[in-house]
Amino acid sequence: MKLSPYEQETIILYNQAETTAEVETYDPKLLEKLNRLAEKYPEQIQKKGDRRFLVPKRCVSVREPYSAERRKAASERAKAAGYKPPVRKAGS
Repeated sequence: MKLSPYEQETIILYNQAETTAEVETYDPKLLEKLNRLAEKYPEQIQKKGDRRFLVPKRCVSVREPYSAERRKAASERAKAAGYKPPVRKAGS
């Protein structure tokens, strides 16, 4: 069953008593990332089902958005250092 982008929800649940958060997602990119991380760090990120994972709470963050100036400065530093962005897959 194909879900619309609107239906591809991600739910993150955690409480103050536990050190882990439960992530359930239908976002294909996030699923790919979580699966890759679960394989690389099985002791920290546990797969609990097709779309459910337990992750350390420290992996869940809300950050301040970058200002246009900060983005430009970071871009210039990366270019000066010779960084090349990753090649995106078709359809991304």
